[in-house]
Amino acid sequence: MKKRLVIIFMLAMGLFANTYAQENKIYEFQVPRSDDEQKPETDPRILQAVSEWQDLKFGFFMHWGMYAQKQVVESWSICNEEWIDRKGEPYEKYKQDYWNLATEFNPKQFNPDKWAEAAQRGGMKYVVFTTKHHDGFCMYDTKETDYKITNPNFPFGGQDGRDVTDEVVKSFRNKDFKIGLYFSKADWHNEDYWSPLWATPDRNVNYSIEKHPDMWQRFCDFTTNQIKEITHNYGKIDILWLDAGWICPLWSVVLDPDHEEWIGKNKRIQDINMPKIAKIAREKNPAMIIVDRTIGGKYENYRTPEQAIPDAPLDYPWETCMTMGDSWSYVANDNYKSTNKLIHLLIDVVCKGGNFLLNVGPDELGNLPQAAVSRMDSIGAWLNVNGKAIYSTRPIAPYKQDGICYTQGKDGQIYALILIDDSTALRKSYDIPAFDGIKKGNKKILGTKQKASLRYKNGAYTLNLSTNFIKKNKERNAIVVEL
Repeated sequence: MKKRLVIIFMLAMGLFANTYAQENKIYEFQVPRSDDEQKPETDPRILQAVSEWQDLKFGFFMHWGMYAQKQVVESWSICNEEWIDRKGEPYEKYKQDYWNLATEFNPKQFNPDKWAEAAQRGGMKYVVFTTKHHDGFCMYDTKETDYKITNPNFPFGGQDGRDVTDEVVKSFRNKDFKIGLYFSKADWHNEDYWSPLWATPDRNVNYSIEKHPDMWQRFCDFTTNQIKEITHNYGKIDILWLDAGWICPLWSVVLDPDHEEWIGKNKRIQDINMPKIAKIAREKNPAMIIVDRTIGGKYENYRTPEQAIPDAPLDYPWETCMTMGDSWSYVANDNYKSTNKLIHLLIDVVCKGGNFLLNVGPDELGNLPQAAVSRMDSIGAWLNVNGKAIYSTRPIAPYKQDGICYTQGKDGQIYALILIDDSTALRKSYDIPAFDGIKKGNKKILGTKQKASLRYKNGAYTLNLSTNFIKKNKERNAIVVEL
């Protein structure tokens, strides 16, 4: 009886072990949240917004901040984890030098109209812009901290206090882009996250939340207020793209083994109260898509595999986010993927039902690298001819087979996208699946007056191309045939 009373008392005091805790897993205590948070979104307005987003297929991602000044990896070089290479520089000195980049960053040539024009030429339909990365430097006029580009004591803010995010949003909105804002839930510059009282052993909060709940609450309020700013001050925002997946509720850690490593040796569960944040964020944009990436549940309205494409379609909305070069942020002479590679990646993603969010990092002056713009122009030229097979399509089995990808338009039209590269030349004939409703005969090849011939024999379809067509179109990246 006494033991039972003790348990009841512990429950009443909020000190009982979390119901999601696994055997032999010891996590720093956090209050369990409602099961509703773990379930997928059901609001029809948001589900409709996700469906409309899936029609867009191709988006433009920009990692841009003070790190462009020194061409160093965005934020991560100040994180004290073993995999990070600072080329032998002492950690504390390096970190201080990094913080001081804010006093040097002065993108005098920043012109977001040029960015929007390049993305539009590239065939992109939505944008995701980094308002704040893990380092805490804000690329918008926040009222929560002076560590921001509009600070009059910093070079760019000292000119006329231009709000970079405001200008980016307006430029892309004027080109009819859907607007997405990236925001990191972590903030390594905030002393209520990385306190100067203790060392920073890894990416996580560097103090015990259980012992210092006041500090954690201040950080939660700070984060909530900043998210309110970016979702209330810039008109209609279509996507809130949240990063730093190690800041998550306990149930997410239990469901995703990757989080076990991310939350570090102290296993601190950093529950930032997403139900509250989502409610506030959607006050002016009730149908806004929220991407609390890697967390799962109600506030990850679509998932975001990074630098990778799934082998097969997924049974939920998804988006591959990928760099055009090797780096997310600007590096001079980055190793950019070829136009051919990028078009094939786009096709691969779309035929499996995903969206492709392609990242380019502007330089320290605010310019997109010309090599990246040139590739965007070439992708756009290909899409101008073949976009019917990309935009507003859905996957259809077998998706990708024998060098051909397949998509289906909303009108039922089936497209065969034949990939071409140095190792995969156009062939005279291809085996085609027996799709429902398919009929033999001459088939339209997008962008040309020539036809492909679809023949039927012994229960199988074969698509044939003429020798003359192959000779004239062997460098087209991919051709599209309407089946």
